[in-house]
Amino acid sequence: MSEALRVATLNIHKGLSHFNRRMVIHELREGLRAIDPDLVFLQEVQGLHQRHEKRFATWPLAPQHEYLAGEQWLHAYGRNAVYDHGHHGNAILSRYPILAIENEDVSDHRFERRGLLHCVVAVPGWRRNLHCVCVHLSLHERGRRRQLDAIGERLEDLASRGLPMIVAGDFNDWRQRATRILEERLGMREVTVARQGRAARTYPSVFPMLRLDRIYVRGFEVLGARVHRGAPWALLSDHLAVSAELKRA
Repeated sequence: MSEALRVATLNIHKGLSHFNRRMVIHELREGLRAIDPDLVFLQEVQGLHQRHEKRFATWPLAPQHEYLAGEQWLHAYGRNAVYDHGHHGNAILSRYPILAIENEDVSDHRFERRGLLHCVVAVPGWRRNLHCVCVHLSLHERGRRRQLDAIGERLEDLASRGLPMIVAGDFNDWRQRATRILEERLGMREVTVARQGRAARTYPSVFPMLRLDRIYVRGFEVLGARVHRGAPWALLSDHLAVSAELKRA
């Protein structure tokens, strides 16, 4: 039985570099494989984009979550934004079996589609299944607050039963309010706060100023947390990846 778990989160910017200048999905796949996480929480994942298929000669024919997963991870995808030429949303990649998948629509208005992708993962040797929620919260304060309430409502009963949980993604929370809400309501800890005393800067990737990308956990000891700065990560998205080493408490 392994009590250790490596997790990572990244807003992949639909597989394009900063300012959409280059397609970087192939380099991104290599970067994720180098980190070698057991669980990956991804946002702005392009499930389909017919225009990019024509624009980029090496655009993967498979949806991005399937392409990134390859043979290394299982995958779950929550489609949130749908348009004439495609759709995008959140994804979770897992080294371990995914027992259940649910994508809850938490959009605050029709011009900004958001979802909570909730997966139940069976980690070999664990008595209790792991609950994982991938998020990409609203750009607006009112929407973020409603979405944080939705996370609380979804996970409150699970937290009361002492089940292990991870909530990760792009919180768009420059006012730093999510940590207090998730700590008080669900008893969760943010991994970079646990290790460094405050959430890490992750955006924009070339000169990070804002602390937007987080990994919140319950039922774990945080052994380490890292923001992946510099090459190649600063060139693979407009956000930086965050990873953590966890141990079941």
